[in-house]
Amino acid sequence: MEKIQVLYEDNHVIVVVKPYRIPSQEDNSNDTDMLTIVKEYIKEKYQKPGNVFVGLVHRLDRVTGGLMVFAKTSKAASRLSEQIRTNQIEKKYLAVVHGSLKTSSGQLEDFIKKSSSKNIVSVCSKHDKNAKKCILNYHVISCLPDYSLINVHLLTGRSHQIRVQFSSRGHSIVGDVKYGSAEKLRGHIALWAYKLSFFHPTKKEKMEFTYFPGGHPFNLFHI
Repeated sequence: MEKIQVLYEDNHVIVVVKPYRIPSQEDNSNDTDMLTIVKEYIKEKYQKPGNVFVGLVHRLDRVTGGLMVFAKTSKAASRLSEQIRTNQIEKKYLAVVHGSLKTSSGQLEDFIKKSSSKNIVSVCSKHDKNAKKCILNYHVISCLPDYSLINVHLLTGRSHQIRVQFSSRGHSIVGDVKYGSAEKLRGHIALWAYKLSFFHPTKKEKMEFTYFPGGHPFNLFHI
């Protein structure tokens, strides 16, 4: 079984760290995925026979790492999915992008569409029948001559949203060759989901988790 890093667990939810290069759920590669890893962890820890229920509430791209919450009951899965739908789950990311942004903070708003056959997302007109509105806020933490470390607060959870919104403005995420980066990293990009908060599905309390790779946000500059 793949080693798993658990930040929190109770009878209803489990919060884990997804490493880079591991898909959130099974895909055509047949590589081990986080959903399966979590199921195997629960099955082994509690010596459960047969199939184990684990609900996939949200996803991270294979090339992105960071915090994920999984549901351990169908009721928790339903309630967390509703929080996703109503934007009650807060997700924040660290990213290293090429170049220096014109402003130290701001909001990006676009309409994007996805080509399923190519698995690529592009900015489009709001009148496109497949257009989906996407919004994020960002703040520049630090700059090097050719790079910027930014904090991103995702307000809508669209596929590849952060990647395509910054790429469309000439600031591709480092290592993201799919969206214009000239640098290639080892199977991942400089994007990390470091903060996750949600309301507990039964206790209704706000749960908040933060995890930086290597213990400090500036370590993303040394990937």
